[in-house]
Amino acid sequence: MTRPDLHERIKAARAERVAQGRTRARRTVTRRDGVRVEVDGRWLTEFASNDYLGLAQQFEVGATLQDGAARDGFGAGASHLITGHHAAHDGLERDIAEWLGYPRALLFGSGFLANLAVQQALLEDGDVCVQDRLNHASLLDATRLAGAKLRRYPHLDPEGALRQLKVAPEGAAMLATDGVFSMDGDVAPLRALSLVARMQQALFYVDDAHGIGVRGPEGRGSVAEARMGPAEVPLQLLTLGKALGGYGAVLVGTDDLIQHLSETARPYIYTTALPPALAAATRVAVRHARRDQWRRDKLLGLVDRFRLLAQRRGLELTASESPIQPVLCGSERNALALSAALENAGLWVPAIRPPTVPEGKARLRVTLSALHSLQDVERLVEALGRSWEAVQRIRSAVA
Repeated sequence: MTRPDLHERIKAARAERVAQGRTRARRTVTRRDGVRVEVDGRWLTEFASNDYLGLAQQFEVGATLQDGAARDGFGAGASHLITGHHAAHDGLERDIAEWLGYPRALLFGSGFLANLAVQQALLEDGDVCVQDRLNHASLLDATRLAGAKLRRYPHLDPEGALRQLKVAPEGAAMLATDGVFSMDGDVAPLRALSLVARMQQALFYVDDAHGIGVRGPEGRGSVAEARMGPAEVPLQLLTLGKALGGYGAVLVGTDDLIQHLSETARPYIYTTALPPALAAATRVAVRHARRDQWRRDKLLGLVDRFRLLAQRRGLELTASESPIQPVLCGSERNALALSAALENAGLWVPAIRPPTVPEGKARLRVTLSALHSLQDVERLVEALGRSWEAVQRIRSAVA
């Protein structure tokens, strides 16, 4: 028997990516000042961060992180169920559960881990997880890793979800969706999906990574904005690295679900807890996210201004009212050329290409922050319009 050579396999895969123009390269940020970042010795205005409320550099949050590290050390030292569960972790879980109106919360190292934990702990062989076709990769991968059947329905289509659940009547069922979709910026029809889940006796699970802090009363997210809670959505996820500016994720849910996850979820049991200092700083970020309505108000104003100006310039947008504002470019070459032109103008908006998005749907994923000014947005749209016209002229000349 001759086994495939893994080195030859990755060499061939690399060659294919090069031929397709789909290699990826990291860019190193050396300094950050609000929405201004230094990259390769040059300062750029960034429109690609998920720090929607501008809390990642908020002074009180940063000071709490420094104080906590000085007091409690660099890390937790163990998993939650050994000796790593700190009072700061416990306080953060209680704060978030109270904020979102859920009985309990459970802290994880990342949203990817939390989504894996949910499905591995709740689903078995023969069960089914029905998902929106544009759900985040962590939700889709989690179903496969859990060993359950994955069935996908057309984007934002509750009737499609119902059909998929009906053709899988055996075994337990979960209906999972993003709250706000990370690449299109649109919002799931949560009330309709909740009804579908109830009709089909499926557990309804919402990953609201991009909705928490931004949408709903007090920034409680897409579920609260849809006037729902634990009765309709027994389990939901929020990440701490988007609008809250930090790192990690939290599941909120009913007592029985959270208890079961804390005792059986492998990504929770077999990993070191987040640094207590980070949990303490996140508690401060949560307080600001709840009370600083001005951040959401300013962000909404920036979104409205961007969309108005972009549409006037003839740019193609998706139907998004969130801080995620994709500018559709069609081909990867167009997206890369437009991104490069913007960087020459001092603006950092990386191109998003397949396989992250479908073929022919390459885009610039513009994300807005409460730290941006109206002048920043106006400058961006003006540069986008000029650059897009230049890219189109070049393409026409080559054709």
